[in-house]
Amino acid sequence: MAESNALNYAQRASLLLLAVGEDRAAAVLKHMGPKEVQIIGATMAGLSEITPEMVDGVLEEFITTVKRQTGLGLNSDEYIRNMLTGALGADKAGNIIDRILLGANSKGIEQLKWMDTRSIADLIRLEHPQIIAIILTLLESDLAADVLSLLPENTRSDILMRIATMEGIQPAALRELDEIMEKQLTGNDGMKLSAIGGIDAVANILNFLDGGISETVMEDIGQNSADLAQQIQDKMFVFADLVEVDDRGIQTLLREVSTDQLLLALRGVDDKLKNKIFGNMSKRAAEMLRDDLEAAPPSKLSDVELAQKEILAIARKLADSGEIMLGGGSDELV
Repeated sequence: MAESNALNYAQRASLLLLAVGEDRAAAVLKHMGPKEVQIIGATMAGLSEITPEMVDGVLEEFITTVKRQTGLGLNSDEYIRNMLTGALGADKAGNIIDRILLGANSKGIEQLKWMDTRSIADLIRLEHPQIIAIILTLLESDLAADVLSLLPENTRSDILMRIATMEGIQPAALRELDEIMEKQLTGNDGMKLSAIGGIDAVANILNFLDGGISETVMEDIGQNSADLAQQIQDKMFVFADLVEVDDRGIQTLLREVSTDQLLLALRGVDDKLKNKIFGNMSKRAAEMLRDDLEAAPPSKLSDVELAQKEILAIARKLADSGEIMLGGGSDELV
């Protein structure tokens, strides 16, 4: 069991799928998104020196987890809402719930997620900016950022401002979007607004954009609304902000980050963040990382930024699942 605990989430999931056989693994992968399939596939290919103890540990962990589940086989929106609200609280769960339920029976949005970014950009570039804004909020932030970077430069700030000021969207508007895109986005017939868009959505998209594009867009938004630009800036979480994450959160994050990623991402960051990272590693691992940093040849800035964005994506995913808290844990506990 100790060996399986040394594996990160992706490695444990990959080992489990390798253990259950091709047919069952394929059936599971059908329910995953493109990003998850890519991660699992790459991790499977990279697994080596698998021991029987590792397999036993992963299977034992999986069986224990399944035994704790009480909602297996249920397909109820109410169950999903109650489960996530109970786990994360109403505020944190709201946006996640709407994303899940909006796309649960939607062929259209799922097809978009599997398309390459150029195809998505070509598909929506001639649509009204408000429609583009809605579509981008329904994509993962990194995919939305890639699509936005392929859209005309003079439209980017307008689209992000529309997302930032988007307080919700009526299900009827989603149905209208169905007709425009000839896709099947589904909504609730009730009067509740779907919680998509907003400042957080813009901040997440900007976090994934190249630095130059992000700065240009922020300047454009600032010229139109300095207050809105400041609100977005306050919500943006950059790599240097990891220094504000508590020690337990850093340790959780490090378990999901590869040494190569970390080695590249730490190039050029200040000593405060480096010491924060080193302080949450074993003494031996910290010494090895220090030595590797000193001996490593210069790296391209674009490669360093990419590694940092990959780590930030992992951090945001852990934050969304409630495993870590970004921003220094300023939320009050009650």
